[in-house]
Amino acid sequence: MRFFLITTDHLTDRLLFKDDKDFKQGMNYVPVAAMSVGVIVLAFILMSNHIHFVLQCEDYEEAKVFIDRFKRLYGFYYCRKYHVEDYLRRLSVDIRELYIHDESVHRGIAYVQCNSVAANITPHASLYEWGTGSTFFREISSSGRPLSDFSRSKQRRLLRSKQHLPQEYLISEGGYIIPESYVPVTFVQALFRTSNRYNYYLINSSKAKQRLEKDAAPSFRDQVILAAIPDLCMSLFRVSNISELSDDHLSDFLKQVRRRFSSDVKQLARVTGLSYERVSSLLDRF
Repeated sequence: MRFFLITTDHLTDRLLFKDDKDFKQGMNYVPVAAMSVGVIVLAFILMSNHIHFVLQCEDYEEAKVFIDRFKRLYGFYYCRKYHVEDYLRRLSVDIRELYIHDESVHRGIAYVQCNSVAANITPHASLYEWGTGSTFFREISSSGRPLSDFSRSKQRRLLRSKQHLPQEYLISEGGYIIPESYVPVTFVQALFRTSNRYNYYLINSSKAKQRLEKDAAPSFRDQVILAAIPDLCMSLFRVSNISELSDDHLSDFLKQVRRRFSSDVKQLARVTGLSYERVSSLLDRF
């Protein structure tokens, strides 16, 4: 078996996951896609505008089939919910092989785990919910209800899939399959050997260093700002959508969001759907 790091392109003018329901559905499609293709997920993280996976599988082609399956599953859900075109199928993906002998597997896992830290969403990887951040070197195992507690029809509604999954998989209180159910925790922990060594890789990952080197970073999740935009539009300009704002008002609005939420240009572009160049131009208006 071989190891691969999968990274999707970072969307600049839209979000993959707009709310917690989207994240939960994404969490459920990970084991569904893994089971249908036959790959092993070692680590993953779902971020607002991109996704990372570390897989153990036969070859590059199998890794590609997995990410295509995940994109197809989530893309269908996303299109139906938001009535938009299926742009996920065209989302660019980078797949690169990792190895144990040069510790690139270790670094790859740490890189994935630390995405939330680099984005200033959480101070430590273990505090991020949407992925395997809290999966390794836990003092207490996660708890949940086994799939067997649910009828077949309830399972299909919950997963939005007819894929059969092992009935011992655990469902969290939030309604998604706990990663510990299908991630080989013992194997991953054996790679790092000790929790101290695992934390060493986290601290020294390129993502963690990226966070330390930044002068400033967004301090609110994209979803928090996205949810606040309609109310802010209404309170400031008595309109419900930024599409109704003139350029002058839109410039003022973006400056207000930047000030209130400590947002940078990239985050403003993601939550508004405007291009990076347009946001930059509007922020520069007098």
